[in-house]
Amino acid sequence: MSCLIKASGLSKNFGDKQALAGVDFEIHSGAPVALVGPNGAGKTTLFSILCGYIKPSAGQVSVFGVTPGKSETFGRLAALPQDAQLDPRFSVLHQLKFYARLQGFSRKESQYEAERTIELVGMSASLHQKPDALSHGMRKRVTIAQALIGSPEVVMLDEATAGLDPKHAREVRELVASLSGETTFILSSHDLSELERLCGQVLYLEQGRLKEHHTLSAQEQFRYFTLRMEQQEPELIEVLADRDYVLEVVNSQDKEYQIKVAGNSAGLLPDIEILTLCHQKNWRYRQLVNGKTLENQLF
Repeated sequence: MSCLIKASGLSKNFGDKQALAGVDFEIHSGAPVALVGPNGAGKTTLFSILCGYIKPSAGQVSVFGVTPGKSETFGRLAALPQDAQLDPRFSVLHQLKFYARLQGFSRKESQYEAERTIELVGMSASLHQKPDALSHGMRKRVTIAQALIGSPEVVMLDEATAGLDPKHAREVRELVASLSGETTFILSSHDLSELERLCGQVLYLEQGRLKEHHTLSAQEQFRYFTLRMEQQEPELIEVLADRDYVLEVVNSQDKEYQIKVAGNSAGLLPDIEILTLCHQKNWRYRQLVNGKTLENQLF
C-alpha cells in the first residue's frame, strides 16, 4: 500500500488558539479512514490543511508526496463538506458537467463523466431532475458523485450521513464500501457506529492532539460482541461468563454489555447462542453488534 498522506509535527494556530498541536500520522491507500473527535477537536482544521485551503503554523504535511494545494494534487484529492449544496436552478446533469468542465474535461468528456459518476452512486434515473425533486438522501448521493468526478485517489467526506434517515444512511455507507477498492475515503463523523462498520483505521483528535492512531482489527485473537439491552439485567454477566466460549463480560455502559469470546471458536456461532440465551431468560435486548463498539475502543 502506498503512502498517500503524511504529517509530522503538524500544528495550526489561530491567534492565541491552537487548533492542532504536533500531530503525526500516515494514511495509506486501502480501507476507509475514520477521523473522529468532539467538536473543536481540530477535524475541520485538518481537512482544510490537507485540501490546501490553509497553511499549517508548524510541522510538515504532504499529500501524494507534495505540499497540499500544489497543482500535482489537483484531481487526485476531493473533499465534500458537510453542508455541500446543489444549485436548485439546474439539473443534476448540468451541475455535474459544470464541475467536470472545471477539472478540464471537454464538453463531450464532461457528459460522459457526469453519466459515469451518477451511475456509480445509483442515481442515473435522476440525471435530468433538479435537486428540489430529490430526497435528502438522493441529494447526498449526487454530491458524492460530484466528489468522484475525475476518479480521485482520496475523497474526504465530512459527516457524510448527517441528517439522513437510517435507510439512506445505510445506502451511503454501502456506497462508500463499494467504492473503497478504487478510492481511499477519509470520513469525519460523530456517528461512531457508522465508522466502525466502514473503517480500518482511526485518527482520534482531542483538543488538537492526536490521541489514537490505530487499526480497528488490532485484536484478531479475540472476537467481540456488544449487547444492548432494554434494561439492566443483574444476572446477565454471571450467566454469560459461565459459557465455555465466553472469555469476559463487561458492563461497558448503561444497559450495554461487551462480550469477549475466543477468536478461534470454530463452528460456534456466539451471536446465535447469545440471542438464544436472551430468549430463554426472557431478557429484552435492543441490539447485538458483531464487534467492539468504537466508543469502547477509543474512550
